[in-house]
Amino acid sequence: MQAIAGPIGLILDVAFFIMIIHIIMSWLISFQVLNLHQQFVAQIWYGLNRLLEPIYTPIRRFLPNTHPLDLAPLVAFIILLSLRDFILPELLCGGNRLTYCG
Repeated sequence: MQAIAGPIGLILDVAFFIMIIHIIMSWLISFQVLNLHQQFVAQIWYGLNRLLEPIYTPIRRFLPNTHPLDLAPLVAFIILLSLRDFILPELLCGGNRLTYCG
């Protein structure tokens, strides 16, 4: 089980940082600090959307429609944190949350 915990933990850590970048970019775009007319910003934004939409779409099916406010990233982020910090360490490492069974 310890051989599984390291790669899963790494994947969850990478997903955590991708979601953080996406959330911060969405705020900066909403407040017009970043402009999607800039090619570099648009490429990063659309790339992050293509990565994260398969995660957000099933969550949006269960959430009520709060049109101006999208709660799917928040719910996905809470699920990711719960998996990374509480559920997987308990299942794979017997509760050792400081490291991934190391």
